[in-house]
Amino acid sequence: MKILFIGGTGLISSACSDLAVQRGMELFILNRGVSQKHRVPDGAALLQGDVYNDENGVAELLAGQHFDAVVDWIAFTPNDIERDLRLFRGKTDQFMFISSASAYQKPPQHYVITEETPLENPFWEYSQNKIACEERLMQAYHQDGFPVTIVRPSLTYGPSQIPLAMGSWAHPYTIVDRMKRGQKVIVPGDGTSLWVFTWNEDFAIGFLGLLGNKAAVGEDFQITSDEVLTWNQAYQEVGRALGVDLQLAHISSYLIAAYDEHEFGSLIGDKANSVVFDNSKIKRFVPEFECKISWAEGIRRSIAWFESAPAHQTIDHEANQLWDRIISIYEKAFPND
Repeated sequence: MKILFIGGTGLISSACSDLAVQRGMELFILNRGVSQKHRVPDGAALLQGDVYNDENGVAELLAGQHFDAVVDWIAFTPNDIERDLRLFRGKTDQFMFISSASAYQKPPQHYVITEETPLENPFWEYSQNKIACEERLMQAYHQDGFPVTIVRPSLTYGPSQIPLAMGSWAHPYTIVDRMKRGQKVIVPGDGTSLWVFTWNEDFAIGFLGLLGNKAAVGEDFQITSDEVLTWNQAYQEVGRALGVDLQLAHISSYLIAAYDEHEFGSLIGDKANSVVFDNSKIKRFVPEFECKISWAEGIRRSIAWFESAPAHQTIDHEANQLWDRIISIYEKAFPND
């Protein structure tokens, strides 16, 4: 099977790239370049091109090529989709779009999310763009048979990420460092809303099972773990992994967002809501899909990766200052809380 990944070296996609090579797929990765952190696995071919800034160059690079499946890991806006439609009409038997489970209705009318749950997120532009991308692709599918399959991951992580509700995505060790130093860490709300964490290698099993699957064309899928935790449980498991007693500060998501506008979409439009995913559909299409890595196991793997090298342990000082400020403001308002 001949596959093209646009991107293919990120947190989720790298696990899928590795598995594709292991399964003997002929994998091409289109990327502007690679680094030690973002590598192309042995056995994959690198096509060096800039899909964002040089569409003509990419078109020339792909001239004469036809793929069993193309996966765009880095499409975020309708303009990205229009470019992909121009590049890949007639060049692939399946186009996989990576959407987001944050696109589902917020707040949800029912805590169990299925593929039939409406797509509606008035709080987060990122999610709104993903919804618009899905709508354009399904329009292309119905009007001229463009062979799209839509996949919606939820919070999917791997060794190089600590995916807590309040953290630094660019410097994930920051939250671990706070915990180890006995500083308070913020948990949105009272910490009892439900959440799901998915290990990237588990996600890859479900995802790879859809590649080349003709029955998946014109369909949408969520691929997540079935393990459901409260945010309190998730944070407490990190504390157990570190062997520390956590100092948690439970603070309203709206108060957090008032001082950190980036968190408005991420919290109000996503993590502050309870979500439980029904994975029946992906299991019907990919019977081998099963999430084997629990949060307890996954977070220990992540911590081990960060503590394996000092270079991994970068700190986001601006985030630390902001969190301290939010905690201070909250404690002044509620001194006896």
